[in-house]
Amino acid sequence: MVLTCPVAIGRATQRNGAAGHSRRKVLRTGALLALGGATASVAGCGLLDREDSPPPPDPLQPLVDGALALEARYRAAIGADPTLADRLTPIADTHRAHAAELAAALGVALPSPSPSASTAAPSGDADTVVAELRAAEERARAEAATFCAQAPADRAALVGSIAAARATHAEVLR
Repeated sequence: MVLTCPVAIGRATQRNGAAGHSRRKVLRTGALLALGGATASVAGCGLLDREDSPPPPDPLQPLVDGALALEARYRAAIGADPTLADRLTPIADTHRAHAAELAAALGVALPSPSPSASTAAPSGDADTVVAELRAAEERARAEAATFCAQAPADRAALVGSIAAARATHAEVLR
């Protein structure tokens, strides 16, 4: 004896004539939902907006600028007192390397090093200049530590190592 099933497998309607959903109706509904969802997502993403506003600056951009400013201060101090070159050049080079790493992480171009006319040569004797640089390093370390606490996970290690390096610079300048 062979048993037959009153409901066909793979059909959208039942054999007994009860109402069901046709395959065409299901496909049409799915297509309309997909089209409506795609239109809503395109409209919501700003693709159809007419405003040409630039993207907001990266929150870590001030660290790039700060590293370049510190490098410029060290270079100006070296220019004002060449006897400090052995002590300050490695720190200036480190700030340039930090700026380059941050710029790479942000996907921005780093300006080429040039003599900075905007950075005034420090005045005073070597001890005063070094004390001013140490104070600048301590402020920069605090700034980097603040940014580290707020940085996304993929950038926190980089910013944390920069904060640690700045703390080391301040100690070296004691």
